[in-house]
Amino acid sequence: MFDYLLEIIGALRRNLLRTLATGFAVASGLFLLIVLQGAGNGIIHTFEQNSEGFSFDAIHVYPGFTSIPFEGMKEGRMIQLDDDDKVVSETSFPNEVELAVTQVSQSATSASVGENYLSNVTLEGVYPEAKELEAIKMAEGRFINKIDLDEQRKVIVISEKNRKDLFKHGEKALNRHVRVGSVSYMVVGVFKTDEMDSDNSFYAPYTTIRTIYGKGKFVDVLHLKAKNLTTEEDNEAFEANYLKAMGGKHGFDPTDQSALWIWNSASQNADMNKAKNILHTALWILGLLTLLSGVTGVSNIMLISVKERTHEFGIRKAIGAKPHNIIGMVVMESIIITTIFGYMGMLLGIFFCEYMDATVGGQTMDMGVFQQEYFVDPTVDIGTCVSATIVIIIAGALAGFFPARKAAQVKPIEALRG
Repeated sequence: MFDYLLEIIGALRRNLLRTLATGFAVASGLFLLIVLQGAGNGIIHTFEQNSEGFSFDAIHVYPGFTSIPFEGMKEGRMIQLDDDDKVVSETSFPNEVELAVTQVSQSATSASVGENYLSNVTLEGVYPEAKELEAIKMAEGRFINKIDLDEQRKVIVISEKNRKDLFKHGEKALNRHVRVGSVSYMVVGVFKTDEMDSDNSFYAPYTTIRTIYGKGKFVDVLHLKAKNLTTEEDNEAFEANYLKAMGGKHGFDPTDQSALWIWNSASQNADMNKAKNILHTALWILGLLTLLSGVTGVSNIMLISVKERTHEFGIRKAIGAKPHNIIGMVVMESIIITTIFGYMGMLLGIFFCEYMDATVGGQTMDMGVFQQEYFVDPTVDIGTCVSATIVIIIAGALAGFFPARKAAQVKPIEALRG
């Protein structure tokens, strides 16, 4: 076996230029495939990271004003949501709505802790499920829970920014009291916010806000947790049917999209997933075409190599070599070339992706109003790299096998004459 390998290595060295040309085709194909995948992953990871603050299975419904006359009633009427809409949403759409919760808002002039205060504060009366539906991330403490609702506790959850404004000397906010308007609330949690966020909203138990401020049955927002809405068509059909059901209850034209304002993040998620899948598929097609060009280069060069060595194969067969010996030698040459240069191309591709990540990956772009990170983690997992290398090694072996098999079938006298 050792002599066999030495013979193959000797053949490769005698045809060094051809060997390097074959290796370059293999290495460049793998290198470009990995770099393209890394760059594409950087774009896809940017989408994913910048959407972490959103819940993509939530549909938010807000009151609106009619824009179409309906059954003798003029346009411009305000359509208000109430607690009964929660029940209608869950019972009328069991296959599309997993959960429905309501929310009420109460504006306050200020919030204060000692001499520190905030103006234009809003209290949001919510259920515990609002944490998931609004994708609220906690920095410390907890969110509103069921006991808070049942006992109508005067507790609030504030933002990181508001904590810095109300507790300017770095003292802990948890279990401290904040005076909002004329009512004192205890802080039970702090949620994460963007540095550019200027919203002064506090979360409190729904029952507490409704009772203290006499909200009655009307609500400001209706949150729906969607299910089975995976395509744009599904979401459009649900919205049309939902407006029809709510129009029958509140008395407005089912086609009047101004009567209720629906923010469907599930539809946005479907659109984003569709865009990501298109991008991912396009990058794979480009990468595979690049890899195919490398395989084609290997095939052409191996075909030329076998053609040039037809005389040599005739001599080998004349002195007793079997067809499988000739085929095995050519295939082994091809495997050695694709393995060595494929490994080099894989390492270069991985190194370049890491270089991209270190130099331009995770950069922050200042958009004026907010900052956004882009080209996040433009790298490729090792499994993809190894799989691509194995594919090109197998393709290289096949590229050597078929012309070698044809040459091995030629009779020695014809090979020597050729």
